[in-house]
Amino acid sequence: MKKDIHPENNRLVIFEDVTAGKRFLVFSTIHTDKSDKYDDGKEYPLFQVEISSASHPFYTGQSKVIDTAGRVEKFKARTAKSKSKK
Repeated sequence: MKKDIHPENNRLVIFEDVTAGKRFLVFSTIHTDKSDKYDDGKEYPLFQVEISSASHPFYTGQSKVIDTAGRVEKFKARTAKSKSKK
């Protein structure tokens, strides 16, 4: 790294994706109170995230299809049913 261009608290931090169970060791300035050992046996600050490239549908290619047509039909059926009661 070049000298005098990075923040002073720039250090290696473990980012753990709790959804996928994957861990990444990257430089960061994020504040964290937790720490844990990484694969290399050294202890680093730990920051847990709910989503990362390991679990996000855009990166994994496992997208969910939302059935909007089924929702619309259910809504129309409910409104028709409530109108018939009146």
